[in-house]
Amino acid sequence: MIYTMMQACEETGMTYQGLKFYCNEGLVPNVKRDGRNRRFFDERDLAWIKGLSCLRDCGMSIGEMKKYLKLCLEGISTIPERKNMLDEKRTWLAERMAALESSIQYIDEKQRFYDDVLSGKKEYVSNLRPAGEP
Repeated sequence: MIYTMMQACEETGMTYQGLKFYCNEGLVPNVKRDGRNRRFFDERDLAWIKGLSCLRDCGMSIGEMKKYLKLCLEGISTIPERKNMLDEKRTWLAERMAALESSIQYIDEKQRFYDDVLSGKKEYVSNLRPAGEP
């Protein structure tokens, strides 16, 4: 199946401007154009674009994505280097996830405390105000 820019955006969840930017940056290789010079994409392109979105969400910079693309285009011999790049991002994501889980735990604890104060189960205490002040 062939997709226009707008259809590709709908299928991948990217904005038109985002996809155009990725194309202009050379991150979508072998972009095809129709007789009116409009870009069009096939299923393989969409799979790659979805992968780019994931790499972006993993914290990869444009430069890192370009390096990853270059390695992909070089073929099977670069798989170890690509794996290393992805391992680094996975480690960063795991650390980020732990930090986010800690933040969620903090918010949950605060919400329980506020619920207890509002229901009269606990007296309100603030770390920011002297003891005994409301």
